[in-house]
Amino acid sequence: MTENIIILAGGASSRMKKSVDQNLSPEKVAQANQLSKGLIELGGKPFLSYLMDNILQAGFKNIYIITGENSQMFRRAFENNPDFVDLNIQFATQYIPEGREKPYGTADALYQCIEQYANLKEDTFCVCNSDNLYSLNALKNLKNANSHHAILAYDIDHLKYPKDRISRFAVMKFDNNYNLTTIVEKPEPDKIVNYTDEYQKIRVSMNIFLFDGKSFFKYLESCPAHPVRDEKELPTALMNMIEDNIKVVGITIAEHVPDLTSKNDIALLENYFSGS
Repeated sequence: MTENIIILAGGASSRMKKSVDQNLSPEKVAQANQLSKGLIELGGKPFLSYLMDNILQAGFKNIYIITGENSQMFRRAFENNPDFVDLNIQFATQYIPEGREKPYGTADALYQCIEQYANLKEDTFCVCNSDNLYSLNALKNLKNANSHHAILAYDIDHLKYPKDRISRFAVMKFDNNYNLTTIVEKPEPDKIVNYTDEYQKIRVSMNIFLFDGKSFFKYLESCPAHPVRDEKELPTALMNMIEDNIKVVGITIAEHVPDLTSKNDIALLENYFSGS
């Protein structure tokens, strides 16, 4: 059980900015091209607000929001926000190393957050994306897990995405005790079927984890960059920890996760929040 959650909000949002949707209003197009995804307004408030509502209801006390080097808009949206007075909201910055144009990946973001808040080296914490709306059920299951390390394992059949989009998620395999044995980021589409578990289900990660900083921090610190994508990715640090025989429990879950990746998602989510 933990009271801490870290939200990854420092990405470059490149897929959102490059995407096209002819049906969006000029205002929404401008937001999509200029703002971090979690700050795009849906139903009158930033998308991240809906996730934070669920985080609050799930019983978390401390939120660490990792942003890029310009965090003013996140701070304006969430510092002293009356909807979240019961949450201790703190901000960490993912700095871009000299010589790079974009952030160094999710493992680097988490590493920099823990370096800035050293108490997390001695505590447990959940980690999630800022552009996925994880349910109250999902957050409670992970928060209250009876394990030092855990990952939510989503049933691919309940995710309402086209197959080509699902193929970009990380796919997982587990042993008979449902300890994680393999996680593969962006697998080849024709090989996803090889990851069917004993229940004939394919499980994917939606980037929501539980970690113990005491044992995980060193794997973030030493995480190598992916040879092709040139980013330090959480699945790499996770697999390095597993190879040292540290267990990561899979928590199965069968539900959709609303996601804000491209401009096409904005209209879908506006309908979702309006009940259409």
